[in-house]
Amino acid sequence: MLARQGFATAALDAKLLAGHVLGLDALALAVREGEAASPEAVERLAQVMRRRMAGEPVARIIGEKEFYGLAFGLNAATLEPRPDSELLVDLALDVLPEGGYLLDLGTGTGCLPIALLANRPDARGVASDLSAEALDMARANAGRHGLAGRLDFVQGDWFDALAGAPRFDLIVSNPPYIASGVIETLAPDVQDFDPRLALDGGVDGLMPYRIIAHQAQRFLKPGGWVLVEIGYDQGEAVQALFAAHDFVDIGLHRDMVGLDRVVSAHHMDNNPGGI
Repeated sequence: MLARQGFATAALDAKLLAGHVLGLDALALAVREGEAASPEAVERLAQVMRRRMAGEPVARIIGEKEFYGLAFGLNAATLEPRPDSELLVDLALDVLPEGGYLLDLGTGTGCLPIALLANRPDARGVASDLSAEALDMARANAGRHGLAGRLDFVQGDWFDALAGAPRFDLIVSNPPYIASGVIETLAPDVQDFDPRLALDGGVDGLMPYRIIAHQAQRFLKPGGWVLVEIGYDQGEAVQALFAAHDFVDIGLHRDMVGLDRVVSAHHMDNNPGGI
């Protein structure tokens, strides 16, 4: 049914949805594929198939998405974690010092700090978001992965809720970076199901980067790093914003398909040498 409607990932979508409805993983689906499903299960599958054929993403239907080898719950206030963002985690793990303290701005599901802390048991962090609903989901995900004791949560607009906080070794963010006027041209699964608050980066898509570049040094230890995810065509502009605020060792990093994806910037580094 999905293939006839032109879904490029029809086979994978069908497998994931069937597994979700039947409560079976991929191996169990393969082993038990000859068994008849109950009429109730068939009806549940028909319901989720109708949602998928209406354009709702599979992860939204299932209610979770894998990122960096971990499962993350979703809700209406969070973006789906995407594989492109795993590059930011890789780079962050390279620069986070032993016993490091990190901040994630606009945390959403909490996928960035949770992936980092899951791979660095010596580290701790803070996750902030403007949305209380997103923070609820991030807290649940942190608890799910045993990190509630090492990750604190604050609600506020960018740095507003962090006055008086200790300085951080690392600040990461996957901020909204779509220009306001472009959002209506995005694919329906993005327009209709992703939260606009997590997409809209202002008139030119750069508003969050201006805020981060302007304020980050007040919250970073000397020698600390900022890593931000960017849109594929924003590398030059975002690098210039950090340069204008006296960051050094500013780097531009490409994702798995060769697109500009992350900008890194160093605060008052005494031993230059970018990543």
